[in-house]
Formats: sequence, structure tokens, C-alpha cells
Amino acid sequence: MRAPDWLTARPVAHRGLHNRARGIVENMPAAAQAAIAGNFAIECDIQLTSDGEAMVHHDDELGRLTEGSGALLGKTAAELKGVAFRDTPERMMTLGDLCSLVAGRVPLVIEVKSHFDGDRRLVSRMAEVLASYPGPTVGMSFDPDHVVGLRELIPARPRGIVAERHYTAGDWPQASSAQRRGMTHMRHFFRTQPDFVAYWIDELPAVAPWIARNIFGCPLLTWTVRTSDQRQRAARHADQMIFEGFRPEP
Repeated sequence: MRAPDWLTARPVAHRGLHNRARGIVENMPAAAQAAIAGNFAIECDIQLTSDGEAMVHHDDELGRLTEGSGALLGKTAAELKGVAFRDTPERMMTLGDLCSLVAGRVPLVIEVKSHFDGDRRLVSRMAEVLASYPGPTVGMSFDPDHVVGLRELIPARPRGIVAERHYTAGDWPQASSAQRRGMTHMRHFFRTQPDFVAYWIDELPAVAPWIARNIFGCPLLTWTVRTSDQRQRAARHADQMIFEGFRPEP
């Protein structure tokens, strides 16, 4: 499947257009609303709950940005929807809540988080939610098995691989050594068949994304662009940036 033109037409707001100084925390409703107001696509993360729901949240545990503690996977969606973001009145959203809020006004770039345990319930729930959502959306994941799942369960939506050059046991403790080897240099490419690649800005240029982009025609996004130097690197080596910490000028 060809990646949509909108994927690279405008910068993508990393976890929404958040700004802690203004009380707008990543992945919360106000961050999505700010991105909509700026006409930026929204990159967001989803995590699995104990009852199979998809929650919009980056971390797999509470506490860094929210009240409470504990793993999301050990809590129900109802419990998590009651969790407040720190110093705000806003609560965590489900993917369905986010889709209702956005209502197709800007695209969604959904990163499917993984415990690298072969569990496809999160991809399955994403498929259920998007089946009735007409807005522009793509899915992506670091986990090659999730990308295969996106292709099999949501074939009408483009999917991508999120990648970097090296995967250490310290940074990726949930992935086995075999999984980390398979992710290195995007060795999974012919199995996952991504429609686009999202690659770490600090490791561009790199051979694997260059081949994906220039030989196989996969658009290349790069994350997370925060500085002017990173923005210049993104312009040289990628098709579009996933950004945070500033507001790109038209």
C-alpha cells in the first residue's frame, strides 16, 4: 500500500501539540485540541489495559505525568479514564475518545506500544475502533510483529515501522536478544513490508532507512525533532519531521 500524501505534507505533532509551561501535557485532550487548531497531524501512543482497551498514553506505567502508580496493563479502562494528568483537570483518553475528539479534522499517526510478548489484543482493539472511523489514520510500531498485525488486521490503513540503529538489552528489556537482532538494521523489512519508516533523528543518515526510502519508495519520517540542528538534519535526510517543543512556521 502506498503511504498517503498527507503523511509528509505537514509536520507531525509528537504526542499532540503539548506545552507543560501552559499546562498542556503530552497525549492529553488539550494537546490534541492544540494540534487541531494548528492543523498538525497528531502522533500518539496507545497502551493495552487489562480488559483489552486501547488507552492514549506513552508510558506503560502511571506516575511520570499522571497521578497514581502501577502498570496500565494491570488496570481496566474505567480505572484509567479516572486518572488525572498532573496539575490539570484532564483525564486519560481511550483511542475511541481521541477519534471522537479529532473527528477527522487532522490525521492521526498511532504508535502501537508493545511488551514484545506476541499479544495482538492492542492491534485488534485498534482495528475495532478504526473500523467505524473515517478520518485519515496510519499505524506504526517498533515491534515488527505488531506491524505484521497491522497489515493483517487493518489492511486498508497504511502502516509503518518505528526504528533506530541499535537495540540494547538495557533500553529494550522486554525484547529478547533474537527480537533485538531482528530489529537491528530493519532486518525484518521483507516480513513487515512497511509503507513508511519513522527513524530516530539522532541516527540519521543511516543505511537501512536510506534503502527503504530511495530503493523501495517508503516515505521517511524522523523523530523527535526539538532543535534547529535536528530540524536541519531532518530536512536533509527525511521527508517530514515529528516534532515537539516548538511550533513550526508555515
